[in-house]
Amino acid sequence: MKYEPHKYQVFATDYVLNHKACALFLDLGLGKSVITLTALTKLFERGEIKKVLIIAPLRVARSTWPMEILKWDHTRPLSYSVAVGKEKERIKAIEMGSDVTIINRENVDWLTGYFGTRKWPYDCVVVDELSSFKNHKSKRYKAIMSVRPFIKRIIGLTGTPASNGLEDLWAQIKILDFGQRLGRFITQYRDRYFVPEEFNPATGVVYKRAPRPGAKDMIFQKISDITVSMSAVENLDMPEVVYSDYPVFLLEERALYDQLKRELAVVLNNEPLTAANAAVLSNKLRQMADGVVYLDDGEVRHIHTRKLDALEDLIESANGNSVLIAYSFRHEMMEIRERFPVARMIDKDRDISDWNKGEISIGLLHPASVGYGVNLQAGGHILIWYGLTWSLEEYQQTVGRLWRQGQKHPVSVVHLMAKDTIDERIREVLKKKDRTQNDLLNAVKAEIIS
Repeated sequence: MKYEPHKYQVFATDYVLNHKACALFLDLGLGKSVITLTALTKLFERGEIKKVLIIAPLRVARSTWPMEILKWDHTRPLSYSVAVGKEKERIKAIEMGSDVTIINRENVDWLTGYFGTRKWPYDCVVVDELSSFKNHKSKRYKAIMSVRPFIKRIIGLTGTPASNGLEDLWAQIKILDFGQRLGRFITQYRDRYFVPEEFNPATGVVYKRAPRPGAKDMIFQKISDITVSMSAVENLDMPEVVYSDYPVFLLEERALYDQLKRELAVVLNNEPLTAANAAVLSNKLRQMADGVVYLDDGEVRHIHTRKLDALEDLIESANGNSVLIAYSFRHEMMEIRERFPVARMIDKDRDISDWNKGEISIGLLHPASVGYGVNLQAGGHILIWYGLTWSLEEYQQTVGRLWRQGQKHPVSVVHLMAKDTIDERIREVLKKKDRTQNDLLNAVKAEIIS
């Protein structure tokens, strides 16, 4: 297929060509793969790079990048190999010596270990979903930093650079610039730009930090020369997306919910349900709001069917349109499938294909398992959140499965919200995280001259 780029794609490709280290903060559906591959093709032609490593989520590494290379006339001459699967298969792919080697992020640590003291062969690295390297203590982060001195060009791609706040930026930017802009050490970054917001006075352990006055603008200014953002709404003819909350009211089970929240313990049919700490309590409250909880011994106990009943109403009101349902816990999925036997998991390639053909009326997905590289826009336009995630990245990626280029209908995103429960807290946290990330994206937004 002949590539006829949009103006924003030309801009983004030129940006990569003009920066030896850069990050593209691109909305879903803007074509980050073809933008990057076009830049790589030109760099190969100029003799500026010899070998490229693309690091991506597993499904994206296995399918999306190879398909993109073969899709376009100008990228098809690139040789490539996919280093996923068993170790023997990965080694075979690496030893092929292709122009482009594609590997899943879970195997970056293995890859650096495989080369050991031998010369690192990839002078150009593409980190697809750069935000998955935000943890400076992770093996994958330490692995890529160990070979960073041997990388001449590096490109970071993500649509969610600060999904949990601006602290996430430090590790991602250090991958690009060795710490020149935000500091070489995380403690240095935190001390300069943040103040403790939630902490334990006795131990001094900080749980949450807030930016100092003026810190956000300082951070944005520091990274503005190597980062650029683009939104789908501004650069594509995107359909409308409508977000709404569908209230669910707890009745007699309200007393159980309130007791668990207050006392961190409750008895259900003579069996204990306890929460040892705040994290466990959060999960238990989410489960109770959704209607089913795991007891201390791992057994499942039904509390109510309020959300299931509301879900049935929503499915009926969809008037025959396919509905995609996002759930948080396995027992939620089991409950939904028991109430709606036609419901089907969307987690394999065949499921994705059948959904897009309109052969699945009720699809089920977990945000963590179908967050990247999956196009579902051809099969429906209604997404119902049965149980919300705390992760803004997972939330936005899941919505982006339907609301992306090629969607022909307005997209409806509905949140089943148990009133006066942790559901409302999660929703507010997501909104706050979204505001922080939008501030960043607006600060480094591309100015494309027509």
